[in-house]
Amino acid sequence: MQHAPNQYVIKISCPATSGIVAAVTTFLADHGCYISEMAQFDDEVSGTFFMRAVFRFNAGLKGDIAVIEQGFVDVAGKFAMTWELHDTSQPMRVLLMVSKFDHCLSDLLYRHQKGELHMQITAVVSNHLDLRPMAEREGIRFIYLPVTRDTKAQQEAELMKIVDETRTELVVLARYMQILSDDLCKQLSGRAINIHHSFLPGFKGAKPYHQAFERGVKLIGATAHYVTADLDEGPIIEQEVQRVDHNYAPDDLVAVGRDTETVALSKAVKYHLEHRVFLNHDKTVIFR
Repeated sequence: MQHAPNQYVIKISCPATSGIVAAVTTFLADHGCYISEMAQFDDEVSGTFFMRAVFRFNAGLKGDIAVIEQGFVDVAGKFAMTWELHDTSQPMRVLLMVSKFDHCLSDLLYRHQKGELHMQITAVVSNHLDLRPMAEREGIRFIYLPVTRDTKAQQEAELMKIVDETRTELVVLARYMQILSDDLCKQLSGRAINIHHSFLPGFKGAKPYHQAFERGVKLIGATAHYVTADLDEGPIIEQEVQRVDHNYAPDDLVAVGRDTETVALSKAVKYHLEHRVFLNHDKTVIFR
């Protein structure tokens, strides 16, 4: 049985100007590459051009991705590009953080098991022991880091040590109910995804779904975003909503909320794993 050829993703952002697409496609063609997917966007407000291309070496050609990587430096320099090159055969190394709620962790583990999420889970880290059996049932390392006001700095330093030791590329806060320090947010900038109910900032604090019930909301939502020092203000990756009405009791809203949270988070993680997300100041550009 013949194996499918390796595919690679190149992500590019640079000041918008003419000739970028021609330069990239010509370079890849000259190096024996076939482009199977390409998307681009010109943000006229910021004057930034974004591009994502998926390519492989032509059949019968034993290409060297290192040659592509080295040679593309000249193209990138000409257009002042920020760029990344990824081998899609390599699963991204992901660390999952949880507290007591299990729905997001359960959903991510299920999708991973079914092959929907191309990742290698390096560990599950939690400030509680409740979800330890769920992680260990899947043969995943579980790390207990209880957090108090006095131990917060020490435990965050331990977390970064784990991230570095496991060569983790993405941290997913799958309903991790602790606020990360500004310093940790900076260290994880662009590589940490959080999920929260979309009522923020309208319904801050405890029991947001009960607050929503009291106000008679008509939409239940959830937002997946990158973590920043500004609480729940990071660049948005994905949002899910579901319509509700007066028949929904608070517990019904909680159940609907669980569904929207799992869907929004899994989509956001998938987009990141497939290198589809570009940071664009306080926003994102996503080539679905």
